[in-house]
Amino acid sequence: MNVSNNGREKIVQIAPGRWRRILHTDSLLMAVIDFEDGPASAPDPPHSHPHEQVTFVAAGEVLFFIDEEFRRLGPGDMVAVPPDRPHRIQLLTPYVRLVDTFTPLRQDFL
Repeated sequence: MNVSNNGREKIVQIAPGRWRRILHTDSLLMAVIDFEDGPASAPDPPHSHPHEQVTFVAAGEVLFFIDEEFRRLGPGDMVAVPPDRPHRIQLLTPYVRLVDTFTPLRQDFL
């Protein structure tokens, strides 16, 4: 059984004020990302990847951009990102927690 207990897994700082922890199977990866550097005056730079992504907003509020279209998302909202589509976020609150799932595995997160 592959289990990650809160407080016992490895938490990685990915940027100032931003942390990530992951859990994965052979073909699916979940990342919990905590942002403590909001609100932001502008969106993060866009990025893309060949993975399918589904994001769940667990806390806080963001603007979520896919290409140039955007939506305001808050706790309980979800968004699906197709492979290779430029996307980005803008933090609207001081704290945001996103739960991202990816398939196939994001080797760059391992």
